[in-house]
Amino acid sequence: MARWEPGARERLVVAAVDLFVDQGYDDTTVAQISERAGVTKSTFFRHFPDKRELLVAGQETLSSLLAEGIASAPAGASPLEAVAAGLERASSAMGPRNRDLGPRIRAAVAASNELQERDALKSVGMAAAMTAALEARGVPAIGARLASEMGVLAFKQGYARWSEGDRSDDDGLAPHAVATLEELRRAAATLG
Repeated sequence: MARWEPGARERLVVAAVDLFVDQGYDDTTVAQISERAGVTKSTFFRHFPDKRELLVAGQETLSSLLAEGIASAPAGASPLEAVAAGLERASSAMGPRNRDLGPRIRAAVAASNELQERDALKSVGMAAAMTAALEARGVPAIGARLASEMGVLAFKQGYARWSEGDRSDDDGLAPHAVATLEELRRAAATLG
């Protein structure tokens, strides 16, 4: 194994996802992940505290990007327009590798209660970041919370559509996430 090679973090994530899908989360060890990624266990632990954190590797970055997009929305933007700006900003960081990993990550999460719990915490973190950004714009707490929860759902559903959709669609994640947010807005309006 090489002492240091670029891309170790990304290789660890891909190796973990593949192993979680192939043999299950519980039956996969850090040693197996490290070996498949071509790194040492100590390199693994330089990047991640444990194997559970592999599937939420970009959570802090994603939450920051969502908040940055909301903060940079035009001054007169509605809460949902600001959330759409956050979705567009966060989507800009998602590339072909994210798209390819999507279905495999969902399969791994669906097969593990522990990963489902961690995924739920990721959603809570995303919503909290968006809520804080909206409140900083002067949106009342309840409205900020509702818009943020809709934003999380739009991101997740948009990501699922994008990652499982037509590969000739190279528009990126943003149109899928923003369109899903609009669908949610329309659906909420029908609830009476």
